[in-house]
Amino acid sequence: MWALILSYIPKWTVIVQALLLLIIPLLLFMFFGWLRKSITSSFSLKPNKPSPPIKEHSSMSVQLTGQYDKDLTSVRDAIGSNGDVHIREFKIRGMGKRAAIIYIDGLLVADIIDTHLITPLMIHGISETDQETILHSNDAFKSYICNQLLPVCELKEIQGLLELAQAVLRGRTGLLIEGIQGALLVGSPQGKSRNVEDPLSEALLRGPRVGFTERLWDNTGLLRIHGKNESLILTKFEVGNRVKKEMVLAYMRDIADQRLVDEVTSRIQKMDIDDPLESGYIEQLIEDNVLSPFQQLQNTERPDRVIGSLLEGRVAILLDGTPFALILPTTFSMLLQSPEDYYERWIPGSFVRILRFLAALLALLAPALYISFISFHPGLIPTKLALSIIETRQGVPFPSIIEALIMEMSIEILREAGIRLPKPIGPAMGIVGGLIIGDAAVNAGIVSPFLVIVVAVTAISSFTIPVYSAGITLRVLRFAAMLTAAVLGIFGVVMFFLLICSHLVRLKSFGVPYLSPMVPYGINDWKDFLIRFPLKVMKKRPYMLRPNDSDRRN
Repeated sequence: MWALILSYIPKWTVIVQALLLLIIPLLLFMFFGWLRKSITSSFSLKPNKPSPPIKEHSSMSVQLTGQYDKDLTSVRDAIGSNGDVHIREFKIRGMGKRAAIIYIDGLLVADIIDTHLITPLMIHGISETDQETILHSNDAFKSYICNQLLPVCELKEIQGLLELAQAVLRGRTGLLIEGIQGALLVGSPQGKSRNVEDPLSEALLRGPRVGFTERLWDNTGLLRIHGKNESLILTKFEVGNRVKKEMVLAYMRDIADQRLVDEVTSRIQKMDIDDPLESGYIEQLIEDNVLSPFQQLQNTERPDRVIGSLLEGRVAILLDGTPFALILPTTFSMLLQSPEDYYERWIPGSFVRILRFLAALLALLAPALYISFISFHPGLIPTKLALSIIETRQGVPFPSIIEALIMEMSIEILREAGIRLPKPIGPAMGIVGGLIIGDAAVNAGIVSPFLVIVVAVTAISSFTIPVYSAGITLRVLRFAAMLTAAVLGIFGVVMFFLLICSHLVRLKSFGVPYLSPMVPYGINDWKDFLIRFPLKVMKKRPYMLRPNDSDRRN
């Protein structure tokens, strides 16, 4: 569009053209900056407003008095209508007092209830010698039940029906006993969970074959196993207004900066959401810049990556119900690094890391450079290569931007379809579909063979990025780069790249510059940037994280 406008300006007005090329991007940059500030201010984290109390059922407000028939009726009225709620009544052997166990089918193992609750109370019961001492005292009776008859590690006494109903619906087991005021909560939820497997989103040739699961406490156990250190702190939170979920903040007490821990804690406490279904909700609620296309928290399924980050002074967030943990603060270089870089020797590890940086640059700018050279600057192409490209483009009815968009959109659709299809046919469909569409498009004269090569190299380059979310960001920005190349040629590509760089320089993740250690410059942190230095040389933790203990050898 701008090229069409500039073509009508007389050739002698070179100054006007130069001013337009400078002023228009500047105005666009100022406009998007104003838009970012206005939207960021509206989405800024603010303390939660006190929400109106939820009106519970009238039976929920009662207290458990110890009158068995009355208490059991209240429980049935409150949660008995749920099809998965089971109530098992029996009598305690030796005392003849009635009792009832309330639990949710599917959240507990029936054998555990039989072994640790029903058998001690119903079969073994209270011995004759102890019956006389507790016969006339409900407190002594309750103490005997808790301390001598229930072989469980978790036992809690409650008084209200509402608290009992909430605990049972979350997977705890409730125990009502005649004559004892209140109720007992026994054990913890034991829902179904898959086994620990190799993480699908971060495949490695060398490294531990262990990935997080959907159970929070299984994941924290993996952290404890991989990081046997008394300074590993796991702080528990409960998030969600309607649906409560447990979340853990993990950090090394003697390494992580306390200011970072306090900032993360503050943002977690200010979250306002009904149900955080996945850690992606948490990521979007606590990130610094909601308008940035770059992720400011890294997600991972690998416990070894989390432990490695904690030992650098970072913080991790684990949410119940998802195998993806969040690592923060995040820098751009982290998205192009893999745990395998440290498992291999430093020379091949550094070589592969440099290849990833070059591949990321190709994935972002390769189609845009093709469009700019073909449409605006063919004189910059070597003569023999230019003649070869012109020959392959004979008969192509579309300009370079249109044929590039056709091929890029086809590749993106095939990639998305391959992910959504079942595993046995997904990869095969992606490969066969790409070959068929590319060959058919060339034979039909819609695109040139050289463009097919460019698009294939771009797609393969995007696959080298270890973090899938970072690859999505580059795929989105690639289309923006193609549009700027179609409007202003190589000048548009350069301005687009400078705009991305200026945004990255200003971007921060929890106070840490996103481009560090490149900007601001830190020579010690460069030992783990483009080139991964030998482990004997990497004696200091990243200075940009302001760790309490900067020496890795301690």
